[in-house]
Amino acid sequence: MKVSLFITCMCDIFSPHVGKHTVELLERFGCEVDFPSQQTCCGQPAFNSGYLTESKVAMKQMMRAFKDAEYVVGPSGSCVGMIREYPKIFAHDPEWREEAEKLASKSYEITQFLVNVLGVKDVGSTFEGKVTYHPSCHMTRILGVKNEPITLLKHIKGIELKELPIKEDCCGFGGTFAVKNSVISSEMASEKSEHVSETEAEYLVGGDMACLMNIGGRMQREGKKVKTLHITEILNHRE
Repeated sequence: MKVSLFITCMCDIFSPHVGKHTVELLERFGCEVDFPSQQTCCGQPAFNSGYLTESKVAMKQMMRAFKDAEYVVGPSGSCVGMIREYPKIFAHDPEWREEAEKLASKSYEITQFLVNVLGVKDVGSTFEGKVTYHPSCHMTRILGVKNEPITLLKHIKGIELKELPIKEDCCGFGGTFAVKNSVISSEMASEKSEHVSETEAEYLVGGDMACLMNIGGRMQREGKKVKTLHITEILNHRE
């Protein structure tokens, strides 16, 4: 099975190791992974800020970059969720409508791909420690990925999984929301930090680096020792 890695902006710039873990997980289960170098931003920041015309430039480049891909897999529910919205955005564009539908239909977040396409529930990893999982908004509400990450985490040997209170609440990042509404965003992050503390977890895990950076930054400023990890870091961990 051939898979093209969609690295996403956040992972490419801030957490390239997440891309490495994603590739190693895919290769562990027999996937042949390539990396189309023409890929760029999925267009979400501009789209969410109301710049539709500008966002379409990036979206079209993504469709060109992954045109020949069999599957497209990324370590971000938010960014893959944006790609899944392409058919709606280009619904009345005869030149790009078909390409938008093709890309959306073959694009998956990494845990979604492992569980629903490859049929994997146990990745054969081990991890010692108390872990709580943050279900990011776009991953759960736009992409619809809710159970897959938990399924994979529950099968990891040695893990103690603690449920996050009021887990459905946003962490306050929301892309440009954190910039335009910084005071509200800060309070939301503080609230999320409190809920993480309630679990007494040693690690906060999630499927979107933007959320983890936002919550992690708040906890660090509060002097908390909870470590943030992208879910691929745990799924690809072996003693």
